[in-house]
Amino acid sequence: MNDTLTAPLTLERMRADVAGMLGEAPDAVGDDDHLMDLGLDSMRVLGLVLAWSNTGIALEFGHLAEHTTLAGWWQVVQQLQARASAGA
Repeated sequence: MNDTLTAPLTLERMRADVAGMLGEAPDAVGDDDHLMDLGLDSMRVLGLVLAWSNTGIALEFGHLAEHTTLAGWWQVVQQLQARASAGA
């Protein structure tokens, strides 16, 4: 199995994956940019959720749908990672 699939999800990986979905360089995606305004649609978000779920967190589409920025998504991921680490 590819180590990147099971490695903890990082903000840098999230930024790179979002940028890849948009055909942009990672530095074109700011923490507080509205991702839908950048061109991210629900199908692409679903693809990201599926890929990021392979890192061992219980990420669901609804978790990200409530937020519109990478910073908001990162907060959700950090909370899920903390729960997974605590065994909750």
